[in-house]
Amino acid sequence: MTSPLVSVVVPTKDVERTLRRCLGSIRSQTYPNIELVVVDNFSTDRTFDVAQELADTVVQAGPERSAQRNLGIELAQGEYILWIDADMVLTPHVVADAVDTASRSGATAVFIPEQTVGSGFWTACRALERRCYVGVELIEAPRLIRRDWFTDRGGFASDVAGQEDADIRMRLLREGRVMPHTETVILHDEGHLTLPFILRKRYYYGQSLPAYRRAQPGAISAQGRATLRAMGRGLPILAGQPFHAAAMMCLRAAEAGAYAAGAAKASWVAHRR
Repeated sequence: MTSPLVSVVVPTKDVERTLRRCLGSIRSQTYPNIELVVVDNFSTDRTFDVAQELADTVVQAGPERSAQRNLGIELAQGEYILWIDADMVLTPHVVADAVDTASRSGATAVFIPEQTVGSGFWTACRALERRCYVGVELIEAPRLIRRDWFTDRGGFASDVAGQEDADIRMRLLREGRVMPHTETVILHDEGHLTLPFILRKRYYYGQSLPAYRRAQPGAISAQGRATLRAMGRGLPILAGQPFHAAAMMCLRAAEAGAYAAGAAKASWVAHRR
């Protein structure tokens, strides 16, 4: 039985710290038929050099992850696209398990759980939070997707930065696509998170929320409800780390404020035009 080609698409920008481990984990997969495509957004560190050393196809383009991923998909030859970020590490059987799951179920896409790794207090809070989301379709990302689905539907939304993965998920869910889950995890190396860094990032992503709301009416409130349900279901997990859990709840509230501020700025700018 032949193994269908899987094209792993990785957008990059100044990610020298994590890229070698990310691409190395793709090269170390047990699955035998993988193509690695990197689209670099004109990095100023050694990101492009590392990508040229380890990837099959490397190009430079911007301006954002959605456009980079779409170009990567255009360049890819695989039957399946696996899209990940440059701070992610695939455990050895991720691709094999995802393709096997897709083949057995006839799935269009496959959810692959993530586990946050890194150092520091706020990274530990994020890791605890992510443990509550395992198996929740309105929060996790379907990362292995048939390439023909992308090509038929135009790929990632180019006007969304930060919610582009959620937009893909909502489109697949609205179509009623078969999307099973695997248990083999992707490690998300978030480094040493700080509160200012997190809030700046959420403020930036918040500026895309109006576009996401227009593209996916009702999705933001649905995801909010799913988050609350996940937290309720995860109370036994949270109870094991009460101090981190309390801080994580405060962090979530602060992030919501940063998102709202970013969305308000985007709305104000659009109104001024």
